[in-house]
Amino acid sequence: MQDFTLTNITYSLLMATRWTIVLSLIAFVGGGLVGFLLMLMRISPLAWVRLPSVVYIEFFQGTPLIMQLFLVFFGISVLFQVNLSAWEAATIALTTYTSAFLADIWRGSIEAIPQGQWEAARALGLNYGKQMKQIILPQAVKMSVPPTVGFAVQVVKGTSLASVIGFVELTRSAASISNVTFQPFLVFSMAAVIYFCLCFPLSLLSKRLERQFAFQ
Repeated sequence: MQDFTLTNITYSLLMATRWTIVLSLIAFVGGGLVGFLLMLMRISPLAWVRLPSVVYIEFFQGTPLIMQLFLVFFGISVLFQVNLSAWEAATIALTTYTSAFLADIWRGSIEAIPQGQWEAARALGLNYGKQMKQIILPQAVKMSVPPTVGFAVQVVKGTSLASVIGFVELTRSAASISNVTFQPFLVFSMAAVIYFCLCFPLSLLSKRLERQFAFQ
């Protein structure tokens, strides 16, 4: 049995936290790009454009993230004969998961815009693209920022599930240290504190933005 030293903390927990942050950022940025496209498809008046986005969103919202991680990690290798690393599989799974929720958050923000705004835009002779760009999206962005930042907390916590496919992030590192030191309560308590330090500022930011935009 090894002692739980400062070296264990610095080079295992804190270094693993770096990968938790990197994975969260990649999933959030990639999910945002895909989610924006899905959102545009979801609000399209054309049924054949809207339907694929509905199926995509419902699937990734309606299945556990851990199941999606297994499907990507094992399923792609079986179906396409491609061996994905744990890092690649975690990135793909978390990006698709994030995109589905962000698309729905942003769709809800657009649909919350009063109908009168759409009618006013049409009265000005603007086509659909200009209505979205000049009238609807600027208002929807203000409404969507607080829940979007709030969802970032879920993305950070969701990275912990990547440990089940062997990706070494904070939770996986904590489990490895616990197996060596036989001090699970101490190790996972410290991991929990790190997660709290990552997520709590985002929660505060989300609440602050919500109050700020409520008075605009």
